[in-house]
Amino acid sequence: MSSYEFFIAKRYLKSKRKVRFISIITYISIGGVAVGVAALVIVLSLMNGFATEVRSRLVGMDAHVRVRRFHGLPMEEYPPLVSKVAKIEHVAAVAPYVFGEAMLLSKQNRGGGTVKGMDPAAMRAMYDLDQHLVAGSLNLKTTSEESPPPIVLGCGLADRLRVGIGDEVYVATLQNMQPGLMMTMPKLRRFTVTGVFEIGYYEFDAALAITSIEAAQKIFGLGDAVTGLEVKLDNLYLADRVGERISDALGYPYYARSWTQINRQLFSWMTMEKWGSFIVLSLIVMVAAFNIISTLIMVVMEKTRDIGILKSMGATARSIKCIFLFEGLVVGVMGTTFGTIIGFILCWVQDQFKLIGLPAEIYIINAVPIDMRLLDFVWVSAASLGICLLASLYPAKKAAAMDPVEAIRYE
Repeated sequence: MSSYEFFIAKRYLKSKRKVRFISIITYISIGGVAVGVAALVIVLSLMNGFATEVRSRLVGMDAHVRVRRFHGLPMEEYPPLVSKVAKIEHVAAVAPYVFGEAMLLSKQNRGGGTVKGMDPAAMRAMYDLDQHLVAGSLNLKTTSEESPPPIVLGCGLADRLRVGIGDEVYVATLQNMQPGLMMTMPKLRRFTVTGVFEIGYYEFDAALAITSIEAAQKIFGLGDAVTGLEVKLDNLYLADRVGERISDALGYPYYARSWTQINRQLFSWMTMEKWGSFIVLSLIVMVAAFNIISTLIMVVMEKTRDIGILKSMGATARSIKCIFLFEGLVVGVMGTTFGTIIGFILCWVQDQFKLIGLPAEIYIINAVPIDMRLLDFVWVSAASLGICLLASLYPAKKAAAMDPVEAIRYE
């Protein structure tokens, strides 16, 4: 494209001579593209943030791979299994655990939850629970036979039971039923609250209670058996592959499930949500593209005589087409640039200051997360410019197809 085509295209965009309304429509088109691009950038960054935040919180308090026995049966002879799993490549740590549903009661209130039992040393090696403690400590050692064993509660569960550090809670399970006169009654076991944690993941904070593996075995009547094995890897993204190796190594009646398989429904929903939002918000850019079409058509109508004069002076149809394609591209570049800058600033502000919060019981995290990725910015910008360029094709072809004689006569 030669320099005179750039010059004419810029002059036509300003449109100061006759129809100033065209300039207003041009600015509206730029604004529409900017809003669409900013919305897309923000939504993609938000969805990335949700996925990253949920993933980090899940793997921060859950196993990369979980080994269970079929039909939910407990593992009785598990030490040889631990040794066998520990030898598999990429396995960083293996620990037995006990897990089950229970009713927790305090003097003030009661509520359902889940109790997890693990060895404290193994728990520290596998999870980062210490940095999520908001009160007390992760001390799960019983001081004496007479004193109740320690228990650590999620902050939501502690609030529901209205207990704090040093308070006592009782745990009842269906596995420990003792007969009564008219019905079976659950046997209560007494615990002392020694810590409160806040993960930021609602299901953990509102329902999870952690105690020693020995105490959990007594709660659920397992004897020396455990619910299963939890495995930590040196690379969490190899969980599916390592899980298959563990299943093959242990054989029936044991199986392994990775964290992606356990939470497949959650991440599938998040992927659908991301692309659904992307498609819906892309309509904003499409509307702006229609504004570009109408703007350029009006410019073509206003500049019909000018187009005829240019053609009579030797301008080719290709040059005329390039003039109007460049006009659409200028609108696209300006709108995309402004939208990208606006989207980046808003995302950065939210990422730094967490201005927009979320109800944790609905969205499982307590603030809108942001994860900006360069590739998303590139794809959104490329798509926006492509749409704007395509929107310019029809007016550009109409202008290029004009007969110079008829165009000069046009009033």
